[in-house]
Amino acid sequence: MNDYTPELPEEDNDDLYEHYSFTADKGQSPLRIDKWLMNKVENATRNKIQDAAKNGSIFVNGTPVKSNYKVKPNDQIRVLFQHPPHENLLVAEDIPLDIVYEDDQLLVVNKPAGMVVHPGHGNYSGTLINALIFHFDNLPNNSSERPGLVHRIDKDTSGLLVVAKTEHAMAHLTAQFKAKTSEREYVAIVWGNLEEDQGTIEGNIGRHPKNRLQNTVFLDDEADKGKPAVTHYKVLERLGYVTLVSCKLETGRTHQIRVHMKHIGHTLFNDERYGGNLILKGTTFTKYKQFVENCFKVLPRQALHAKTLGFMHPTKNEFMSFDTPIPQDMQDCIEKWKGYSKHIDNN
Repeated sequence: MNDYTPELPEEDNDDLYEHYSFTADKGQSPLRIDKWLMNKVENATRNKIQDAAKNGSIFVNGTPVKSNYKVKPNDQIRVLFQHPPHENLLVAEDIPLDIVYEDDQLLVVNKPAGMVVHPGHGNYSGTLINALIFHFDNLPNNSSERPGLVHRIDKDTSGLLVVAKTEHAMAHLTAQFKAKTSEREYVAIVWGNLEEDQGTIEGNIGRHPKNRLQNTVFLDDEADKGKPAVTHYKVLERLGYVTLVSCKLETGRTHQIRVHMKHIGHTLFNDERYGGNLILKGTTFTKYKQFVENCFKVLPRQALHAKTLGFMHPTKNEFMSFDTPIPQDMQDCIEKWKGYSKHIDNN
């Protein structure tokens, strides 16, 4: 989000709320703004963008533009409406929290799979933030105006998150994540049998140019796109047509493990967004297909759990590390694959 403010009539300033703000790249080639925004705003349709332009809600360098405006390098683009963004309308909800640790500076929460971390398009209630503001008063906002949040994990990923309770803790913890001194280890089930017992995946990650719901690794001539990302993986157990792996993050890009593992040919098991809900490895036998379908039912989400989290405490000057068990749905799936892999070995 940038600090650019369009020169609007003074009486309009109180009525308009910023929903999106972008700066076009230096090398941006001319592209209609309705097409350009479709690649930037998740779940946006071209009709909605064109309607916003008709209503005078899309501003470029402070001036309202029509949907056929061609975006140019370094353009400052803002989408402004008369109603505040839904995600800013936070409502406290009495949702139970699994608190692993708490003191006067912070708390560590074990988030269940299925819970969205913060309100956003299509998810305006039932989120971790809705629960946090019910249970805790005066949580500090991060740079995105989200109370308490230092980092986040995906809706269908389970596991540990640290939440700041003071401004000092927010600044201190955020700096650690930025400097890559925090420790984060995930456990995942991935398709296929990895060749190496351990390795490192590097590659800039950014939004997929054709599928806006996915991120991707940029290579060759496009290697400078996206943001740098580094994932270290280690095989924990080989289970025939899937592998249990540990992944340690150096960086924290959106969908990082999901994107990096797919990039090396080992998509997360039952990761629908990235194609892991298809049978990617194994046999063509009907019984095998039924077995995998049963595994999908046991674990109806991507097989990813944020198992370990470590950081320096903001006031105690002490490194703290937390660990949480692999949740039951993942454990049940692992046990099923253990049984199946023995069957493979015996044939």
